[in-house]
Parts: sequence; C-alpha cells; structure tokens
Amino acid sequence: MKRISSIVDLENLRESILQKRGSKKTIIRLCLSTGCRAQKSVKVIEALEDEITKQGLQDKVAIKKTGCHGFCEMGPIMVIEPANIFYRQVKPKDVGDIISETVLHGNVVKRLLWKDPQTKELTNTEHDLPVYKKQKKNISYNSGKIDPTDIDDYLAVGGYSALGKALTTMTPAQVVETVVSSGLRGRGGGGFPTGIKWRICSAAPGDIKYIIANGDEGDPGAFMDRSLMEGDPHSIIEGMIIGAFAIGASEGFIYVRKEYPIAIDHLAIAIRQAEKCGLLGNNILSTGFDFTIKIDRGAGAFVCGEETALMISIEGRSGTPRSRPPYPAFEGLWGKPTILNNVETFGNIPKIISKGSDWYSSIGTKKSKGTKIFSLVGKVRNTGLVEVEMGTTLREMIFDIGGGIRKGKRFKAVQTGGPSGGCIPISKIDMPVDYDSLREAGAIMGSGGMIVMDETSCMVDVARYFIHFLLFESCGKCVPCREGLKQMHEILTNICEGRGEKRDIKILTELAHFMTTASLCGLGATAPNPVLSTIRYFRNEYEAHIYDKKCSAGVCKNLFEYVIDEELCNGCTLCKVKCPEQAISGKRKEPHRIDVQKCIKCGICFSLCKREAVRVK
Repeated sequence: MKRISSIVDLENLRESILQKRGSKKTIIRLCLSTGCRAQKSVKVIEALEDEITKQGLQDKVAIKKTGCHGFCEMGPIMVIEPANIFYRQVKPKDVGDIISETVLHGNVVKRLLWKDPQTKELTNTEHDLPVYKKQKKNISYNSGKIDPTDIDDYLAVGGYSALGKALTTMTPAQVVETVVSSGLRGRGGGGFPTGIKWRICSAAPGDIKYIIANGDEGDPGAFMDRSLMEGDPHSIIEGMIIGAFAIGASEGFIYVRKEYPIAIDHLAIAIRQAEKCGLLGNNILSTGFDFTIKIDRGAGAFVCGEETALMISIEGRSGTPRSRPPYPAFEGLWGKPTILNNVETFGNIPKIISKGSDWYSSIGTKKSKGTKIFSLVGKVRNTGLVEVEMGTTLREMIFDIGGGIRKGKRFKAVQTGGPSGGCIPISKIDMPVDYDSLREAGAIMGSGGMIVMDETSCMVDVARYFIHFLLFESCGKCVPCREGLKQMHEILTNICEGRGEKRDIKILTELAHFMTTASLCGLGATAPNPVLSTIRYFRNEYEAHIYDKKCSAGVCKNLFEYVIDEELCNGCTLCKVKCPEQAISGKRKEPHRIDVQKCIKCGICFSLCKREAVRVK
C-alpha cells in the first residue's frame, strides 16, 4: 500500500487505480452487511468462489463484497455488472445458474428477478426498481457499490479528494463557513446546525480539542448508522479528518456499540489503511496537520447516545448525562473543547466540501437541507434503508418506496424518531418529512428510525412498549425521568389490562409536560413523546380502553375476545386443528365457534384464517 505524501500523490494513485480497473471483467456485487449475512450471503459468496474456480473464470469474473443496498426485504442481494442485473433472495443453490446463464451467456435467471406484487411484472436492472426511483442516494451511494474493506475502491470513486481540497486549498475557517452555509443539521436526533457547532468549538480557547463520531445507534428498528459504518467507513473517517482540521483537533474517537462487530471490524480496517497511506497520522498530505482516530466500544446503553453521557463513557466512567452549561464545545471530553456528531453527519462532509455548500443547500427544504437515511420497518412491504431528500412526504416513503402495508391491511400510524419519537396518524400521511414538520406533529427526526403500524396495532400498547424500553434505559440520575417513566408505565399497564381510570389521561399529560421541562437530558425531555402523540391522535383508543374496556386492535388480552363470523367461515378446520387449547369446535365445511372460556387469545386462529373469518370483538 503506497504512502501518499501530497495531493499530487493522491491524484496519481487514484488515476493508477482507475487505469488498472479499466478491464472488461464481469463484476458480481454481493451484499455482505449484517442483514444479508443473516440470510446466508456468506454461503453464497463461498458458492460463487467455488464455481468461479471450478470453471476457471478467475480472470474474467470478480466478486465485490459490498455493504447494504437498502432493499433489505429482498436479501441477499446481488448485482451483476456491467449489465446491472439485479437478483434478490439469492441462495447458494442459485449460483450454478447465475454463472452458466448470466455470466457466460448474458441471460437472466427469471426466478431471481424482482416481481411487482400488483402487476406481476419482472424487473431486470437495479435502476428500474420502484423502491429506488424516488430515493436520492448521496450518503449511501457508495454502500452496495464498493468493498468497504478496500481503500482502493474508495479512492476509485473520488474518496479523500475532499480532504485534499480542504487541507491544501482552504483554511479551517473556510471549511467551517462552508459547512455553515450548507445548512447541514446534525443527523443524530437534535438537528442542531453542524457548522454553528463547529464555529463555536473552533473559537473556543485551548490547545487540545477532540472530535467524536457517534455510532451508538440504540433505537429499536434502526440500523442506518450500522449500515453506513459497515458499508462506507472511509467516508466517516474522511469527514472526521476534515472536521478535526476545521476545529483544530488532533485526536478523534468513533464510539460504536459492541453489538456491531462488523461495523467495528470495517472501521478498524479502514483506519489502518488510512494510516498506512498517510491519510491519518502525522503531517497528513505534507500539510503539517496531525490527526489520529481510535475506536471506543460502548456497552449498548441507550442513554450513551446523549453527548455528555457518551463522553463520560469514553473517559471510562459510567455513562450518565451531566448538566449543561458548560456545553461540550467549550468543555467536553476530559474537560477540553469537543465536537460530537453522528456518523451520518460526518458522512455528509466530504460531499459538501467537494461539491460546495450551494450544491448541498439546493437539496431539501428551506430549514432542512440535504438528504436523510431512514430505516423503514414494521408492517410495510419493502423493509430496509431509504435515503430521500428532506421534504419527501410520508406517503411517498411508505407507499411509493415502501410498497404499502403488508397483507392488504390499512395504514394506521408511523412512529418516527426512535423510542422518544411520536406516532403520526394517517391524517398526516401527506406531511413532508423534515425537522420542523415532525416537531409540529409531535414527533422528532431522531436518528431516522421509522416503524410503520397497521390496524392491528394498539396505540396504547405501543406507548407502553416505548415507555417500558425507556424506563430500563434511563440512567436514573434525575427524578423527573426516573420516577416519571415509572409512573407512566404503571398507568399505561393498568389501562392495557383493564384497570384504567377516568383521571389517567389527565395524569399522563401532566407527567409528560413535567418531564419535558424538568429532565436533565434529552432522553427524559423527549421520553413522553410516544404518550403525548398517541393521546393527541388516538385519544379514542385510550377512552375505549378506560371506559368501554375494549381494545379494538386485539392486542390487550383482557379487553377483547376472538369470534368467528359464521357467514365467512367455510369450515376448513385449520383453526380447529392448530388451536393449542382445543377451544374451537365445528364440523368440516360448517361454520366453527370459539369457546371464550377456553380461549387463551394466542392469536393463532386469527393469523391463520385466510378468509378473515376470525375477528376481534
């Protein structure tokens, strides 16, 4: 690996890499991120390597092990270049046909193509897939295209050119002002303007300063940061180096939870490669600028997503928030001026420096610039990662990109912003997704998690679930959060179990407002959002639970019964055979009945009935 001593060396190396890759080899790109690994993509790689060796195609075919393509529902995903053929749910047994048909003869294997669930049409190429058409991939563009463990791949797509530009043609102040005028806001949750934070820290007195990338992604259902760290670690490192130059830091940390072993491994490889190339360490690109990066492994504490708790954790102490001021930009890690940004925020920096602030600020809305990566999960057909321009509507994300709701169910709500986010109802399906619109709707952007819910979701139970999560993740340092969450969870549990009282909604609302104003950190201040948003938009469900003792969604077991609609039941006996308590009776081809005394409400009959004859009463 050649050491790069100047901007000339960098560009010469890039040109050399591109010339070597000018061959007409067939490239097979296969996702090796966590999601596809869970679907045995490693076995597919092994089968590919064996088949290529068996047929003597080593000089004609190359395998590129990539990060996440985004369409996680269809993993393992394979793309074959130069034809850009897209195969989904590839298994080791498919490899023989892929090599013999597609690689050697240019024919598509139709059973591996994506099929539109409505029109049944097959789609051959990646670019033609509906799930990608309304996306705007800026930050996640490299993931799924490059090998994250090969620095040459990153250099071939323009990697570290922004760093060269910043170090050799710009002053630290010019870098800061470029980020300020771009309008980039923090992608970790709060949405504070990134450039303003950098400007404050760069002006703070002190010879020692630190810069930290937060990869401690703890929201249920969220995996945007993990995928970026796995699929394009060099973009984060490049963004950090530029940020360090801008504020005058010589040491940086990437804080990653230990549950992300692949992300940690890829980041460690990328750091070693950058050091060997001279892009990290002393006298980077012969400019006199020194900067190093270390990885710090977190233990999975949700509260360590809060910046002061994270810094205390890096210092080796129990990660609990501290009061502010002083703010970290003046007094952060080990009492020194510190900048902390989410890994996705740093992933934006190279593009902003390379293409300019005007380019970046032209994307998005007036107050929310650029694109944002979201994890789209839950009751939506096309689960996975979605990168869209700020201002894209919920309808476009859930129905146009996400493919709508599974099993023909009705959309009910989408929970945005993680456990501290809010639940947005169908009446706001056409609202734009940006920082201010979400806040007005009672939710937050958060790190970008989106959980889609259908008519089978009980919104009271949803609020209880997130409050339960936050109760156990709270550090317990401040009374409003510690005791407020405990009381909220107790009240919500009582409501879900049929012990709700008339005063409960009022008490929940008062508790929520007290926690919002009195909690020490952002966890406690935003924790009431699930409760406030569900009361705001689904008050009727709370009232039905409290006054009528009914759960129309069929989730709260004490508040509903399963019944069989005799007009719809055709007596197939499937529910009767599968019932673990033998609570269903009836003859074949005749309507069945459920004995409510025996029924344990396991839901097996409800989920199995193809005619939807089993209903919630």
